[in-house]
Amino acid sequence: MRDIPAALAAHVEGGATTLCRCWSLTRRDGLVLGFTDHDRALAFDGLIYAAATGLEAAETTAELGFAIGGGDVAGAFAASGLNEADLARGLYDDVPVRIWLVNWAEPEQRLLLDEGFVGEVRRGEHGFTAELRSVAKAFDEERGRLYLRSCSADLGDARCGVALAPVAAEVSASDGRLTLTAEGLASYPDGHFTGGRLGFTGGANAGFATEVKRHGIEGDRAVFQLWQAPAAAIRAGDAFSVTPGCDKSFATCRTKFGNGVNFRGFPHMPTTDFIIGGVRPGDGALDGGSLFR
Repeated sequence: MRDIPAALAAHVEGGATTLCRCWSLTRRDGLVLGFTDHDRALAFDGLIYAAATGLEAAETTAELGFAIGGGDVAGAFAASGLNEADLARGLYDDVPVRIWLVNWAEPEQRLLLDEGFVGEVRRGEHGFTAELRSVAKAFDEERGRLYLRSCSADLGDARCGVALAPVAAEVSASDGRLTLTAEGLASYPDGHFTGGRLGFTGGANAGFATEVKRHGIEGDRAVFQLWQAPAAAIRAGDAFSVTPGCDKSFATCRTKFGNGVNFRGFPHMPTTDFIIGGVRPGDGALDGGSLFR
C-alpha cells in the first residue's frame, strides 16, 4: 500500500487540485534532466524540471507478479528538452527514470509514483514516443550463458580477446539516410564489415554509431547499408570509422580472426537432425565421446 504524504492527501481531497507530473532521467553520458507537463518550470531536490518540452504522458499500467508494467510519454522535439540527435545517438536507451506527482503550487507536496527505465523510442518527423518500463523488466533479461552453437561474446570484448582496429574512411556518396559508399576500402572482401559497427567521426552526425546491415563491393568502392539512419543527412566528405563484423560462428572465428581458442560457444553440440536421425550402419562407436576425434 502506498503512503501518501499528509499534506498532498489533504490537497487531493480538497476537490480543486493543482497537480502535474514530473520526470527525471539520467542519460548515458551522466547528464541528469528534468521535465514536467506543467506550463512553467518547477524545481525541487536540486533539479529544474523544464516545462517547454511538449511532453504528455499516457496512461500507465501496473502488473501483478513479475509482469512488466509501464506506459508511454509522447512529446515534440524542442531545443530545451529532448532532441532527435541525442535520441538517435542512444543517449536515452535503457536509462533510469523517476516519475513524480507534484502539486505545482506547492512543489514540496509530491509523491514518487514510479521508477523504471526508458524502453523503445519511436521517432517521427517532429516528435517522439518513449516507452517506460517498470523495474520488473530486469526479470525478462538474459543472465548467464546459454548453451548455443554460436558465440556468446561480443567481438572485441574481454571474453573474445580480438584486438579490433577500426578502419577510417570518408563518405564519397550517399542517399542521405541508410546507404553510403566510400573509396579506399575495396581491398576488403565482400561482407567483411557486415555486422560491424560504423561510427561517424566528422560531419553533422559525429558521435553517432550503428551496425552495418550489409557491406559489399562495387568496382573500386565499398557500399554500406546501415540498420539505423542518423539524425542528420549523411553527406559526402563525412568521416567515419568501421570495424569488421562477426556472425558468431566457429568457422568465422577461426578463419577470419584466428581466434578459435577463445570461441565462447558450443560448436560441436548435436543438432536436431543428429538427434532424430537414428543410428546407421558404419556410424562407429557411439560411446558418448567426441565426434571429432
